[in-house]
Amino acid sequence: MPLETSDFPSEVQVAFFIFGLLEDRWEGMSGTYMGKQWTNLEYFFNLYQVEERKTILYIMKMWESILVSFRSDKANKQRKAEERKSSSGGKKYTHNVKG
Repeated sequence: MPLETSDFPSEVQVAFFIFGLLEDRWEGMSGTYMGKQWTNLEYFFNLYQVEERKTILYIMKMWESILVSFRSDKANKQRKAEERKSSSGGKKYTHNVKG
């Protein structure tokens, strides 16, 4: 049975909540996920009166690292699958052009 957010300690719940509020960063040309935009973190810490800031930040950075690795692996697998699909099975056309 998958874990629910409520199964975690309160610090982890707060870290997930604030992490979800931060904006995602994507690399423009390739569409690669680069992680979160951290510039608004202090604003959210103040807004929600977070006390254990170091602990929350540590959990958030760990989660970001896991998420970036997961998304990178997923993108690589998809790219390799597309390469295999395009290199095998399809018709190959050759054209003789005389000029």
